[in-house]
Parts: sequence; structure tokens; C-alpha cells
Amino acid sequence: MKNNLYIICDNIRSLYNLGSIFRTADALGVKKIYLCGISGTPQQTGLVKVSLGAEKSVKWEYKKSAVSVVSQLKNKGVKIVVLELAQNSVAIKKFKPRFPLALILGNEVDGVAKNLLKRADDIIHIPMKGQKESLNVAVAFGIAGYTLVKS
Repeated sequence: MKNNLYIICDNIRSLYNLGSIFRTADALGVKKIYLCGISGTPQQTGLVKVSLGAEKSVKWEYKKSAVSVVSQLKNKGVKIVVLELAQNSVAIKKFKPRFPLALILGNEVDGVAKNLLKRADDIIHIPMKGQKESLNVAVAFGIAGYTLVKS
């Protein structure tokens, strides 16, 4: 479990975003994706259209509650990291990942739920230079995923 990376997708509503997350997860060698809440699954056409088969090469599991996934992974010694701009978040360039690690990605509009932020070992963000405070969740995962695994 040395460099294992897990992804927890909580309430991601767009199947296209999820498909893109699967493709990037495949490229990164992600151990497993947990699809939680309202997040779609690979049985849905929109996800498969974008993932282009990555849903077959990346292990995944649907769980209704992201909180239960976090508890399960913490009990196995996995560090829980949230990707979210928050008052106590650290710029991703300054973050030193410790593996095994689970990265939580949240809803496209509301972000990561407060109950998950409270359970995180760390909260990281991608600094923005423009006027917007966030990126598309799939794009943000691509940046964060590659930054974490290259560290």
C-alpha cells in the first residue's frame, strides 16, 4: 500500500466529469474509485462515453455514504485529503503527500460537504490566478492527481 491512491467522488452529478475522472485515474494508476451519494456509476451511458473503457481497468465501488468510506479507509491507515479551497487549506505545491492516500472530490457546485472536511487529515487547494476560485472537478483532479503522485 506504499503509493496507493484512492479517489472518493462525493455527489458528483455530471457523468461526463466522472468519465473523465476514470480516464485520469487509469493514467495515474489509481487503486480504486469510490462513487458516493448522487454520483453516477459506469452502468450509465454518459460516463462510459467519456471514460473510453477506463471504467473496466480502474476498480470502483458505489457506496451511499462517503463518510463510511472515509471511516473504512482511515481504519486501514489511509490518509484522507480533501481537494477544496477552505480557510485552512494548503496550496497543493506546498503539500507533502503521505501514502496510502484517499483524495476526496466534491460536488461541482457545493464542493465537499462539511462533514467530510471535518474528517480530513489535510485539505489542499489549487491556487488560482484569475477571477474564478475553482476549476471543473475533472480538471482539478487531473492537476491534483499528477501533482500528488509525482511528489
